[in-house]
Amino acid sequence: MNFDPRLTPARPDLAARYLEGQVQAARFVDGTLYEVVEPQAPMRRGPSPDAALDTEALKGERVTIYETDQEGWAWGQLQNDGYVGWLPASALTLAAAEPTHKVTALRTLAFPGPDIKLPPMQTLGLGARLVVTRMQGGFAVIAAGGYVPGRHLAPVDQTEGDFVAVAERFVGTPYLWGGKSNLGIDCSGLVQTALTACGLPCPRDSDMQEKALGTATAPDLGGLQRGDLVFWKGHVGIMRDTQTLLHANAFHMACATEPLAEAVERIRAGGSTITSIKRLGRQPLP
Repeated sequence: MNFDPRLTPARPDLAARYLEGQVQAARFVDGTLYEVVEPQAPMRRGPSPDAALDTEALKGERVTIYETDQEGWAWGQLQNDGYVGWLPASALTLAAAEPTHKVTALRTLAFPGPDIKLPPMQTLGLGARLVVTRMQGGFAVIAAGGYVPGRHLAPVDQTEGDFVAVAERFVGTPYLWGGKSNLGIDCSGLVQTALTACGLPCPRDSDMQEKALGTATAPDLGGLQRGDLVFWKGHVGIMRDTQTLLHANAFHMACATEPLAEAVERIRAGGSTITSIKRLGRQPLP
């Protein structure tokens, strides 16, 4: 059987127990569930700070760890989208209580006390998950320590209604291959983050998204709707309206909007054409 290595915790020397009988490995192990304690943790292709950044895990995200090496790198699989890779072990702790709230602001601050004049402890991005123990004034008190403005949080089961509006908040964010926060984001990370905020499951990479999301429409650029996803090989953008593309891209080195016709022509000049247009359902008007 052919398994996507990005989604399969299996190496010649080690694999997840649930894959026993499906893949070959020297040994199989039961994983241990951890959670991310840093605002965001890099997931790399290898156990090195120089290895390629494939994705990021946000605070509160769960990850099953199968191995931790002597250099402080942990190899495992993210619970939300199944991505496999290496994270800094220092960014993880054993999973405790399930998160109760999530960050809905593009970015917020955690303070050491209920006072905005105190120096912040952490900055937390949209989608970070937290355990709130109580409210104190306008602050949510976090089980791990810290006070976060309550207006920047929502219960974990509360969802946004317009994923395009969520993506629009990232305009101006620097482009970062593998990034998933407003410190840096890539094209598929933008799509995944926006859809996840709306309670819609979404794979991590653009080729996975092209296969899994929506219904293919006729390749007619005159019939596009807000929320349509436009795919090229290795790239994806979101239609902000019938003529404007919203995408994190290396040309602008940012999440930006531009006329779709200009993007199509520029990308065609670079040797790539649209591979598909996928529709997820009609999106609310802005």
